[in-house]
Amino acid sequence: MKTRHFLLTVIAAAAALGTGLASAQQQQRPIRLVVPYAAGGPIDNTARILAERVKDTLGGPVIIDNKPGAGGNIGADFVAKAAPDGLTIGIAATATNAVNPWLYSKIPFNAATDFAPITQMVRVPNVLVMNADTARRLNIQTLPDLIRYAKANPAKLNYGSGGNGSAGHLAGELFKKEAGIFALHIPYNGGNPAQLALLSGQVDFNFDNLATAAPNIRSGKLKAIAVTTLQRSSALPDVPPVADTLKGFSIDTWWGLVAPAGTPHDVVVKLNRAFVDALNTPETKTRFAAMLAEPVGNSPEQFGAFMKSELGKYEKVVKATGAKVD
Repeated sequence: MKTRHFLLTVIAAAAALGTGLASAQQQQRPIRLVVPYAAGGPIDNTARILAERVKDTLGGPVIIDNKPGAGGNIGADFVAKAAPDGLTIGIAATATNAVNPWLYSKIPFNAATDFAPITQMVRVPNVLVMNADTARRLNIQTLPDLIRYAKANPAKLNYGSGGNGSAGHLAGELFKKEAGIFALHIPYNGGNPAQLALLSGQVDFNFDNLATAAPNIRSGKLKAIAVTTLQRSSALPDVPPVADTLKGFSIDTWWGLVAPAGTPHDVVVKLNRAFVDALNTPETKTRFAAMLAEPVGNSPEQFGAFMKSELGKYEKVVKATGAKVD
């Protein structure tokens, strides 16, 4: 009996040890964070910062998996079709989850139903900038000045962008619509050529990403007229938002975290807490500020409602421009 009792005890202990090891191994399974853009850009950099900070909270590594292509659609589709087990999450961005569904004739996922929101991560203001010499020559110092000039001189202004359907193009068209003015859109093959055209005086104004425009604003080559966020940006505290003149105008760049639809609610909540805590640390805020990115940590419900409103907003903007990618 003693021998039998001893064997049963050993077997039970081994089983408990095996269960514990299996549980530990399961906890250590890496989470894949899919970035639908190439490595090295601002979205990729912020994802890597957060991945490093949440690994201890989540009990294992978070591996960045870059899947660029088709304007972000390839990576977004991968996340949409992944198993809803919390081990694959991804970045949802203005392009993938608000613009592309209306810009592309065919898209392999449903932005409204194929994702479970976790939290918004970041917003990066766009900024309406003019060539500083042009602004002085036309006596334009403020957004009301620009609108007055456009109305008094119809068809004399133009603006550049990184291409049809780009953020700069859509912001420009929304601005024209809300302000009741006309300015000829000149598309370039990317954001850098568009900025060079502005610096050389080939175009009168652009809506540019603040991180890209900031060095030339600081050097005095570009004049910042207004930011596109509803509130002032901490990076340009003296520059008013467009919304001060055109109520409700908001067309900034944002991105956040999503999981495949059907991911259990408790898993989403766990991920939300880990990433929001990481976003709120002083170190994260400092590192994001260096990229002119503002951390935004919110609830899954808040991020879901925000993405829904952005999808509706960009439907109107994209359809108004007539832009399409086949």
